[in-house]
Amino acid sequence: MRILILAAMDKEVQLIKNILENAKCENVNGNLPIIRGSINGHTIYVGKCGIGKVNAAVNTLLLINTLHPDLILNSGVAGGAGLPIGSVLVADNVAYDDVWCGPGTTYGQADNNPLFFTPYTETINLIRDSGLDRHVVFGLICSGDKFISSSEEIAFIRSHFPDVKAVDMESAAIAHVCHMTSTPFNIIRVVSDTPGEGENISQYKDFWVKAPEKTFTILKDLIQHI
Repeated sequence: MRILILAAMDKEVQLIKNILENAKCENVNGNLPIIRGSINGHTIYVGKCGIGKVNAAVNTLLLINTLHPDLILNSGVAGGAGLPIGSVLVADNVAYDDVWCGPGTTYGQADNNPLFFTPYTETINLIRDSGLDRHVVFGLICSGDKFISSSEEIAFIRSHFPDVKAVDMESAAIAHVCHMTSTPFNIIRVVSDTPGEGENISQYKDFWVKAPEKTFTILKDLIQHI
């Protein structure tokens, strides 16, 4: 199986690189840097999608068209909405938290698209069947083009999506592209900060100082069960 792992930032990519066997850096299409390696016989590509919805969408589509992956896994960090720092969240639904197409439309729903993008259920079932669910939480991830830092912002998102568990800036865009290209995907995020609960920007910075690499090894454990 060809699996593409996407992360928004270089430091996330480097943590993911550490779980690969025979990792090598290369360019595809002349200017798209990726890391190629393997886990348990699967060919693994790691790419940086960039921060924000447009970067994530463009780079996801470019890498899909170039690498033709069988599965996309998006990993990285997210702000927790009721989850403590260090929690590993596996999305069972993904939505935009900053999209509104006007009166008569549903908040969060882009025109001619679903309100919720549904991840690949076989992977979620595999996590449950393998016992990995003891180490993760399942729930809704919402995405928008803003670093969420206040309780007011979280309250606004909750007013539209009461079940939200975490917020980030890329997952919904990646899910949207995967929906449009019929590419199976899953989102796995580690909570780095808790908006509205203390100084979450300081929490975020501290997370990267103290975060152990084991926070990303859930990816390796998952892939080894595929």
